[in-house]
Amino acid sequence: MKVCYSDRYAVPLPEAHPFPMAKYRLVRDRLLAEGTITHWHLTEPTLANDEDILLVHHEDYWFRCVRGELTPLEIRRIGFPWSEALVRRSRASTQGTIVAARAALKDGLASNLAGGTHHAYPDHGEGYCVLNDIAIAARVLQRDGLAERIVVIDCDVHQGNGTAAIFRDDPTVFTFSIHGEKNFPARKEQSRQDVHLPNGVGDEDYLAILRRHVGQILDNFKPDFVFYQAGVDPFERDRLGKLKLTIDGLKRRDESVIGACRERDLPVVTTMGGGYGKDIYDTVEAHCNTVRTALSLF
Repeated sequence: MKVCYSDRYAVPLPEAHPFPMAKYRLVRDRLLAEGTITHWHLTEPTLANDEDILLVHHEDYWFRCVRGELTPLEIRRIGFPWSEALVRRSRASTQGTIVAARAALKDGLASNLAGGTHHAYPDHGEGYCVLNDIAIAARVLQRDGLAERIVVIDCDVHQGNGTAAIFRDDPTVFTFSIHGEKNFPARKEQSRQDVHLPNGVGDEDYLAILRRHVGQILDNFKPDFVFYQAGVDPFERDRLGKLKLTIDGLKRRDESVIGACRERDLPVVTTMGGGYGKDIYDTVEAHCNTVRTALSLF
């Protein structure tokens, strides 16, 4: 199993910024320290090229982003201050998902210790997302003849609105999002299938709904490839979550999704998505569980 990681995944932020940028390094370090992965598992992605990025994103948006010409409103919508490091982060994170996707076709499974930036649209970024890495990786696989029918299983607490919009009229990509109804984004897009959860949903109700939908989607759509956006912000002590999943519940969620792919012999890539725990080490533990679960099932 290949695990993609780069120090470029993190960029400096203002001191009071709410995004937990340190989580990427902390997840990598914990997985190495405990022996879940070794340096053999790790691979460092390069930077995604323009040709691949433009399979999804508009030239005007992307090249203005590269040149630092986004408007103040566009930058505010993304939520990160613009910098050349932010552009490199976005390229590296996207390439990590592309590399992981290619590895999963060989090994059955791979993970990107970043990515899942599902709020990015073709013509703008938002919600801490500049590029939609999953959408780009999906288009790369299709362009290169490596997969035709793709499922995106998005378990972040926030709807994958950008991903839903990108693939809205594409019958070859099935987008599934299970998320908080009363959470960002205020205006939801239409995924192929959405589950809008009320505040306060806990482990058992969540898992029962998820298992039913995932099995049906995989059996009926019959994909060649699965992207799993494994955001851990449904956690009960997440600052932005509003759901009540425990650490164990999130682990069982991972087991359910990854296990369903394993049972059907479907290659799957996991991406990290969101996680904003009041204690960053809760977020790190939940993200680590996704990789631990993947390795145990494969």
